[in-house]
Amino acid sequence: MTPALTMLEAARIPFSVSEYDRHMSGDGDLRDFGREAAEALGLSADEVFKTLVVVSESDELIVAVLPVSCQLSMKLVAAAANVKKVSMCDPSVAERSSGYVVGGISPLGQRRQLRTVIDESADLFDTIYVSGGRRGLDIGLAPADLARVLGATIAPITA
Repeated sequence: MTPALTMLEAARIPFSVSEYDRHMSGDGDLRDFGREAAEALGLSADEVFKTLVVVSESDELIVAVLPVSCQLSMKLVAAAANVKKVSMCDPSVAERSSGYVVGGISPLGQRRQLRTVIDESADLFDTIYVSGGRRGLDIGLAPADLARVLGATIAPITA
């Protein structure tokens, strides 16, 4: 049981759990975690969403949730968060803040609830998949439920 699953159960939000075996590339390196999840679960890269942490010019950490098929637009996520500028957060800072490891950072159940922006494309699906809080664990849930439990903003944030 991860903090992400605990959060959803406490909020009485319906969800599904999908686990898969992680595979290393031939040279032992970790691969693109989101695409790996989509392939392993037989889902499109548009319905599996990755969680990225960005930092504003005032050092505020902000969570961006977007399809693994897309690139994050720094300008659009800054606009959605109503800040001047954002950049990618250092991975070690994201891990400390969230309580999760890179490749398993969930937008749910983080140590401290951060402002969250979910890409508007989530609304194209009845169910989207996000990390469940560890590598090899994804959670399927309705985009509206994810936004509601996180108090998230829905906005265009992909390049």
